[in-house]
Amino acid sequence: MKRHSLILIASAALATGLLAACSPGGTTGTGTQPPGSPAPVTITFWDAYSEGGQEVNTLEKTIIPAFEAANPNITVQDVTVPYDDLHQKLITGTAGGQLPDLVRSDIIWVPELANLGVLAPLDTTMSNFQDLSSQVFPGTLSTNKWKDHYYGLPLDTNTLALLYSPKNFSSWGLTVPTTWDELKADAPALKAKGVYAYSDTGLSGWNILPVIWSFGGSITDSNVTKATGYLNSPQTVAAIQYLYDMYQAGYIPKNLTTANDDNSPGFATGQFATIPGGPWMFSILNGQYPNFDLTATAMPSGPGGSVSVVGGEDVVMTASSQHKDAAAKFITYLLSTDSQMAMAQVGQMPVLSSLSSQMAQLQPYYATFVQQLTTAQARPATPAWNEIDTALSTTLQNLFIKGGNVQQTMDTLAGQVDQLLAKYTS
Repeated sequence: MKRHSLILIASAALATGLLAACSPGGTTGTGTQPPGSPAPVTITFWDAYSEGGQEVNTLEKTIIPAFEAANPNITVQDVTVPYDDLHQKLITGTAGGQLPDLVRSDIIWVPELANLGVLAPLDTTMSNFQDLSSQVFPGTLSTNKWKDHYYGLPLDTNTLALLYSPKNFSSWGLTVPTTWDELKADAPALKAKGVYAYSDTGLSGWNILPVIWSFGGSITDSNVTKATGYLNSPQTVAAIQYLYDMYQAGYIPKNLTTANDDNSPGFATGQFATIPGGPWMFSILNGQYPNFDLTATAMPSGPGGSVSVVGGEDVVMTASSQHKDAAAKFITYLLSTDSQMAMAQVGQMPVLSSLSSQMAQLQPYYATFVQQLTTAQARPATPAWNEIDTALSTTLQNLFIKGGNVQQTMDTLAGQVDQLLAKYTS
């Protein structure tokens, strides 16, 4: 996924309130246990929050102490692992039998880890799974499913919306497009002014799936078993043809094929009319370009509606955990309103649909992203996703740069993806 953290001001009052509410008498998880109480246990939680950052500080100084105060027999040991190392650490830990009880996992890792037998199925391990799962956005929940079970629960989320400057559109004499057709119709006039209608930073699934889905297309069937008939369907081909034509006409800059990760300078200086972006872009652009009037609206719609892509992390329990009951209690607390709102104070979008209105009050721009999450979808849940994503972006990059027939390209690519999927479905 795209992994970004928003920089907001943490709420000391909320932290104090959490501890006060959950810690009568100031009891901590390391205190003496009353006679007859459960035996003390320690559970380990691995995460990839930035060490010393606001997220990990909130976890370790607010959330964990509040949980331990309410559960004095359980101690939570948090271990921060750099994101680039965490995936490999989980894979090698499987072979060595050295895994934690819980992990904050990238959503695209869950099917792979479940397929390896690393994870416990939460839908059969946690008695309150149905209650918890009914409270989260459907798109975020779907990232945890592999075959017939759910191996995690959403922990935090994000999605893409269309970003633009009202001041720029007013100066160009244009209204903000609400459909892909309107965006294309505006493109010639914008090009005449030296402005690209749309800019993105790559051709991976994260980048192009909102376009594919809005055109009514898909990468695979709903069971994620085959790509032929889906990745090369008329709807998916139409979406790719749209981007291809826009790129060839000079309405989309070369950022699309050079995988330039930074749209900010071109966007903030008026070279790009619109870009897709997440809520993290507000802190980035407001910091770098304080006079830029950044606004978010729904991703353009097509025959399939306005659809975006789900990002974020899930919380998973390892199959080897010796303290599953205690781990389940901590998962339950992580999905509580108190915990979710504590993390929202430092920029992590909650997964609880009930917090939608509170998020909009916290930051007005959240309202657009919360609404977009109601239709956002997850990338195909398969252990083969990383390979599929590489094949997708590499193939499309070659097509866009060298030119070619979109239908033929997608026919060939669909066959390649079928072979990748077959490794896990045959």
